[in-house]
Amino acid sequence: MINITIPTADITITKQDAPESNNLYGFTDMHLIPRDKGGIFMFYNINDELLFVGKARKLRQRVKKHFEDNVSVIKAHRDEVSKIDVCLIEDPVDREIYETYIVNQLKAKYNVDKALFR
Repeated sequence: MINITIPTADITITKQDAPESNNLYGFTDMHLIPRDKGGIFMFYNINDELLFVGKARKLRQRVKKHFEDNVSVIKAHRDEVSKIDVCLIEDPVDREIYETYIVNQLKAKYNVDKALFR
């Protein structure tokens, strides 16, 4: 049997209550997410419940797209997101495995494609 553990977040950014500078839905530290690295990202609500898990070849661009795009799965729930965890994972196969595992292990609320628990 294969043993998979959820990776520890390399970067965590949290929503600011009253941000003074340029922000995206209250997140002022998007610049901490590397633009040229691949990995997985996890959106959490204020109660630390997992809302959504995604993967990307270029993390910052993909995370920002969820807050700017009209076709994002979380478009109606963007205000719920209070924390973003990012794990840097370069291998695309590893990213796929981690994403599917986390969605099903932690029962991500808005992931529908990879959810085997519904």
